[in-house]
Amino acid sequence: MRVLIIGVGTRGDVGPYAGLGVRLREAGHHVTIAAHEPYTELVTDAGLGYLPLPGDPLRALTGRFSISAVKEYGEQLVEGLAKLAGQEADLLLLGLAGTPGYHLAEAMGVPSMGVYLQPVDPTGDFPPVTSPFRRSLGRWANRRAARLAFESPAAGPVLAGLSTRTRARLGLPPMTPRAVYRQRESRRWPVFHGVSPLVLPRPADWRPGLEVTGYWWPPRPRGWRPDRVLLDFLASGPAPVFVGFGSLAGMRAEQYTELAVRALRRTGLRGVLQTGLRGLLSDEVLAVGDVPHDWLFPRVAAVAHHCGSGTTGSGVRAGVPAVAVPVMNDQPFWASRLVALGVAPAAIPFRRLTPARLAAALTTAVTGPAYRHRAQALAARVSAEDGAAPVVEAVNRLSAV
Repeated sequence: MRVLIIGVGTRGDVGPYAGLGVRLREAGHHVTIAAHEPYTELVTDAGLGYLPLPGDPLRALTGRFSISAVKEYGEQLVEGLAKLAGQEADLLLLGLAGTPGYHLAEAMGVPSMGVYLQPVDPTGDFPPVTSPFRRSLGRWANRRAARLAFESPAAGPVLAGLSTRTRARLGLPPMTPRAVYRQRESRRWPVFHGVSPLVLPRPADWRPGLEVTGYWWPPRPRGWRPDRVLLDFLASGPAPVFVGFGSLAGMRAEQYTELAVRALRRTGLRGVLQTGLRGLLSDEVLAVGDVPHDWLFPRVAAVAHHCGSGTTGSGVRAGVPAVAVPVMNDQPFWASRLVALGVAPAAIPFRRLTPARLAAALTTAVTGPAYRHRAQALAARVSAEDGAAPVVEAVNRLSAV
């Protein structure tokens, strides 16, 4: 089949879709990923077809918030999706941020499936993962809050607005968010979640068609090799800790680097920082650029990170303790899962992060043997999973019809 993956999002979104795309290509399908231009090489290095989407979601997410910036990004996304209607495809796979692609599939006359990195469908097990609620509201209220996020324009104005404008741009008849949600439910629209069921057990109250498959591991960049400075640093002393804040780090690189260095001085630990700067900051601290997490994380003593879904999975796979520093959106949810699994001490919300708090958490994670033992046991089970297989099987079945 000609499979088009709508990879709206940042690096942490596009990487897993590239990994999933590789598996689909190996199964004989022709795979193209539509993604924003800063992430072109993530797709092309994996040997997959690439289509550009205009705009940069990182600027809209992490820059100084303004209604005009969000509106501009939304308009760019609608135009980008509309241009994809002229592409040849037999199936669309849609990430959560790319759900307006549901309407694109309708306009193209092809089926679609969800490939989500976050669990957003209603459940009583937890409140909506992208909501401000951090504690359970009770089973009924958890489900109700999630339903409202799907059905009500007031609850989700950005997504609802994108949906409305996309349908209009594609020449489709209007549909309210409630009607779209109910159509998806009545059709049992399939959604695969690229997360380990050991990290996110499938809610028992989910309808058929919502599956938790296991992680989709990003492929390494073609021809990548660790540079000599990094290899020498790792070999020059005890295993360092890793500190990184994902795509957010590049926005205020010096500030985040200074905070991390001060925390490391308090602990006496060595550190590898992914905070937007590069170079040897001292004999004990090295700042790096993009380094594949599947290579680096098994070589460190602990991983302090922002708890994006992809980074959370990479840390779990490596079998090392975590220090959870969630920033926004679904990140507090993944932080809570790491703590509940016993592989991380209490999470530190990013807005409350200080050198002293980060130092204390790193020390606890590194010196508490229980964290490492649980992390290693979890990693062994997660590494045995094949998260891409259920998606490949579903696409194969569809191609055989």
